Amino acid sequence: MESRDRYRIALLASYALALHGIETLLPTPIPWFKLGLSNIITMITLYRYGTKSALMVTLIRVLLGSLLLGTFLGPAFFLSLGGGLAGVLSMAFAARFLPGLFSPLGISLIGAFFHNVAQLFVAYLLFVQRIEAIVLVAPLLMATGVLTGMVNGIAARYLLLEMQESEGRAPA
Repeated sequence: MESRDRYRIALLASYALALHGIETLLPTPIPWFKLGLSNIITMITLYRYGTKSALMVTLIRVLLGSLLLGTFLGPAFFLSLGGGLAGVLSMAFAARFLPGLFSPLGISLIGAFFHNVAQLFVAYLLFVQRIEAIVLVAPLLMATGVLTGMVNGIAARYLLLEMQESEGRAPA
């Protein structure tokens, strides 16, 4: 990996980490609910620099975020890691194997869906080990995932367009 690539990943990871940190300061109406603002940076990274870079940004954000917030190797760490990896990999799969079928909004919704599915699976393994409890929580988690996935997808699309226009390229 070239030093320019390492620099770019570090910069993008710092943006994602900053958004992650800001998000922890916001009050939430539902316990464990987050907007997932750092996923905007992940999507931009995926679209501009590829899957490997997006995975690196996600892993750095999860690891450093958990260390800074004191959740490393705790339940929140594993929920974040499982959700983050599932989200990135599902978005990368859809973007690569179904090109042109989904806009950044659609890709974001796919990522949000698989992020939540992975978190439900991790929660099942860590906490409840009863499918009934997961079934009770799933509708609320999926509904909030759709809303945040839409917001993040719209934001990522807007930022990608702005970046392309500022570089003098035609928007995708």
